Amino acid sequence: MKAIEVNDLKRKYNDLYAVNGISFSVEAGEIFGFLGPNGAGKTTTIKMLTGQLRPTSGVARVMGCDIVLERQKRKFSR
Repeated sequence: MKAIEVNDLKRKYNDLYAVNGISFSVEAGEIFGFLGPNGAGKTTTIKMLTGQLRPTSGVARVMGCDIVLERQKRKFSR
């Protein structure tokens, strides 16, 4: 089972892409390092995966849950 699945995830601020089409997957139980230089979009990606930011486009699932659909459910259930 995939713990995290990311496909062509993007986040745009005005005319700047903070994350531009990232794709990766992490198997359950796998140790995964998320490295890159300053400004590469690491924090933005994590914020999207944890529901703090909505992606501009793309698809991501964490433990099988779609990050956009789950974010909407939490927003309306409060």
